[in-house]
Amino acid sequence: MVVSMEASPLPSLYQHYTQGEITSGLSTQQPYFTLNGRNISIYSGAVHYFRVPPEYWRDRLRKMRHAGLNTVETYVPWNLHEPEPGKYDFGNGGTDWQDFLNLEKFLKTAQEEDLLAIIRPGPFICAEWEFGGFPSWLLREKNIKVRTSDANYMKHVTRFFNALLPILAALQFTSGGPIIAFQVENEYGSSERMTSINPFQPDLNYVQDLINLMKSNGIKELLFSSDNSVDHGTRGTIPSELFQTANFNKNPEQQFDMLKMLQPNRPSMCMEFWAGWFDHWFEKHYVGNVSNFKDVYERILKYPASVNLYMFHGGTSFGFLNGANIKGKIDQPFAEIQRNFQPDITSYDYDAPLTEYGDYNLKYFVVKELIEQYNPVKTRLPEFVTPLKLVEYKSISTTDFMGFHDVLSHININCVIISENIVPMEFLNINNNTGQSFGYVIYRKNHLDLNKTFTLKFDGYVYDAATVYVNGKLISKKPNNLNDLDGFGFYRQKNAILKVNLPVSLKNATLEIMVENMGRNNFGQLEWFTQLKGLHNNFYINNQEIKNYEILPLEFKKSFTSTLSWKKQQQNTKQPGLHKAILPITKKFDTFLDMKNWTWGIVIINGFILGRYNNLGPQKSLYLPAPLLNIGNNEILVFENYEGSDNISFSGKPIFNL
Repeated sequence: MVVSMEASPLPSLYQHYTQGEITSGLSTQQPYFTLNGRNISIYSGAVHYFRVPPEYWRDRLRKMRHAGLNTVETYVPWNLHEPEPGKYDFGNGGTDWQDFLNLEKFLKTAQEEDLLAIIRPGPFICAEWEFGGFPSWLLREKNIKVRTSDANYMKHVTRFFNALLPILAALQFTSGGPIIAFQVENEYGSSERMTSINPFQPDLNYVQDLINLMKSNGIKELLFSSDNSVDHGTRGTIPSELFQTANFNKNPEQQFDMLKMLQPNRPSMCMEFWAGWFDHWFEKHYVGNVSNFKDVYERILKYPASVNLYMFHGGTSFGFLNGANIKGKIDQPFAEIQRNFQPDITSYDYDAPLTEYGDYNLKYFVVKELIEQYNPVKTRLPEFVTPLKLVEYKSISTTDFMGFHDVLSHININCVIISENIVPMEFLNINNNTGQSFGYVIYRKNHLDLNKTFTLKFDGYVYDAATVYVNGKLISKKPNNLNDLDGFGFYRQKNAILKVNLPVSLKNATLEIMVENMGRNNFGQLEWFTQLKGLHNNFYINNQEIKNYEILPLEFKKSFTSTLSWKKQQQNTKQPGLHKAILPITKKFDTFLDMKNWTWGIVIINGFILGRYNNLGPQKSLYLPAPLLNIGNNEILVFENYEGSDNISFSGKPIFNL
């Protein structure tokens, strides 16, 4: 990485805005922004620290500053920072994610790279992130109403903010840090339900509660809200307390004119100019138009207005942390929303100016050119940063295999739940009675006498994808095309029926249903934030309701995968289960895992869950950043739901089916 600064008589950004003492922060009391009394246009970009290996934070931030941006914006994911009530991880909490969670270090690195910061702490963040950043244990609270002033919900928000906000308060601009503004909630105007049945208007008491909570924890910088100003007006904000910003990807003049009407004689800012878009599984890969991007970005700067590029660098939704959307009309019956479930892919490239792997695309140079043209404040910029090298490692063979039953045999017996009825994963009394957040849940019924031919029926929907085993053998169908997702085992079909034909009738058989949580919804009306994963109701064999189960959580935490005992690979390794390979290296480089020869599952590298793959697309590869590798041997595990391969291939570029 190039680290030197361009030889220049220009001051740094901080030198320009902090000459003498700091007497004031970001002001909106005139038609333009000032910072410490000096005019400023905010040229910001979103980078989520939790989607980027910390070893690459500086690389991404320096590339941002080289483009001329003066501010980095980030969300804060509650579900990672408080995995259990009262248990926190801000970089040293001992969770599998701790290396990604040192928010203080990220912000100090941004300041070292001459960038200011905007923080969007939630508690709801959307972000195409699992459950919009909410921890799933909230759902264990009876009748909880998230994103409202509900006491059950706010007691948890208060506890989390009391832990988070003091860290951020110490990093405020007027205290010598980088943070110039804080968002209150997130696109709260879009949480409304515009229907005659149970109409809902945003709870402004909740917004005020958050404002009071932030102020009581020492937050003094500018507080703001963000929504589509044309569609939502002031529905999700309190104008007397919050500066309003707008979110959009077209018609900037219309959005800013509305803002001027809503808050006259104040600056105009787009908090989310969508630089690209995200992908759902089983849909077409998004590729944006650079000319359209340039046109709208220039019109924003010309208005003139400040702008935050969402995203400037998208990164990766590692692990099980991708979110999901609900497609359809806002007034559709809640019980039917599952058929319109749209899980997000692992990649969060977003077609942003910096790619998922930190390289430049054409949008990057558009941004640099336009900021240089329109920014009247000239400050020193770093030199061009050479892109990191991508390599295509040689293919490796899988060496060890663990069948489905062998994998389940490693689950701690204390985590196996005995229950008369089906229980969703969130209500399992595991993880210190906080339930299961991520991964797979298995419903096992022992001692069954099964005819050679029988029917298995689910009551209601699957949340979200199910495979069925009899005596450890997969009996449900592999999805070969998108139409198969309308069949048994997937979220689109209600009251699904599987007709089973066994070679022979069985006595004392074991039937297991494995259900994958493919990601909780992260956007929309409030009723959509009550989803529970797994099965919700008992199932039927030949129309006879089944009771009394063993329920097993399969979370793939490091504490689980590090204790697996392996056997050398047996024949027929394309079957479901856990496949192991070793990648020996002498130098670490970024690469992509080419997963085209696998079907549906996850990849784990050195104990860390890299993400999901699915041969139905659109994503056919997984980004493997060098910091997750070790010099020497690297353990790669592939948990395959259907039909695997006997080798793992690599690629020097991402692979999507377009």
